[in-house]
Amino acid sequence: MNPQAKLVFTISLLLGTSITISSNHWVLAWTGLEINTLAILPLISKSHHPRAIEAATKYFLVQAAASTLILFSSMTNAWQTGQWDITQLTYPTSGLILTTAIAMKLGLVPFHFWFPEVLQGTSMITGLLLSTAMKLPPMALLFMTSQSLNPTLLTLMAILSTALGGWMGLNQTQIRKILAFSSISHLGWMAAVIIYSPKLALLNFYLYALMTAATFLTLNSIKTLKLSTLMTTWVKTPALSAALMLTLLSLAGLPPLTGFLPKWLIIQELTKQGMAPTATIIALLSLLSLFFYLRLAYCATITLPPHTTNHMKLWHINKPTNILIASLTTMSLTLLPVSPMILTIV
Repeated sequence: MNPQAKLVFTISLLLGTSITISSNHWVLAWTGLEINTLAILPLISKSHHPRAIEAATKYFLVQAAASTLILFSSMTNAWQTGQWDITQLTYPTSGLILTTAIAMKLGLVPFHFWFPEVLQGTSMITGLLLSTAMKLPPMALLFMTSQSLNPTLLTLMAILSTALGGWMGLNQTQIRKILAFSSISHLGWMAAVIIYSPKLALLNFYLYALMTAATFLTLNSIKTLKLSTLMTTWVKTPALSAALMLTLLSLAGLPPLTGFLPKWLIIQELTKQGMAPTATIIALLSLLSLFFYLRLAYCATITLPPHTTNHMKLWHINKPTNILIASLTTMSLTLLPVSPMILTIV
């Protein structure tokens, strides 16, 4: 892609995200979301492969439908209350429609079908943008309207997302699809707590984005897209593979690592709010996603396949590790000791 075009699309992404996050008026927020959607489409389809074109088409249709529902929700609320302010979403039907629209934008169950397919059709870097940066504006809208949303619907979506995100990732061999179902599972945790503690849900999103960025950039660096190729990377880049294993375990939420922090705080908050059954259910369902994280970690470091692999051997050039990958991986593993400071913020 032309560097000037890439610069324009990147600036448009930053502009759309900034407009949505900083706006108080529904129409302005909707405009930011549309700018975001139009800016990411060329990045998804830049390879001109039929799979990439299909992914861009699916993404456009889903996001256009979700943006239409957001506009319809805000217009219904303005018709009933005379308010266009985002924080004044008081009409119950508007809250219900908005919850559905943002679930479509984020990829929450039952509106999750587009996300793994779109992620599978894009490059690793674009997939990283779809998993993190493109989910920040809808998360900001959830944050601003959290008091007006339907708690029963959100809790149901949270449980289903945690269940299906873990269950459907079990039999995958494509790493991008596994990371897509991982994202759906993490979104379930955020949706469960967004009403009771919006700041905690945002903290979860930031830490998830940090760990996911480290994972995507590492996989992009070692040029790995499938489990079968992941199995052969240990002999080429042992240090990077070991760091990838620890980052995956952090994403799984195992205790000494950063990923344990948001799960611990969310379970604590849900228990305080009298939602102990929900906390127990999503904690048990996260064991499903733990299985495929462990399988990824196992493939990354511990095994070479016991049989000959059915793929071309890829050349790996020994080049120094990117400083960004090193810093992101370090933060993905070592932020748990600062949890007392984070607790004072939340």
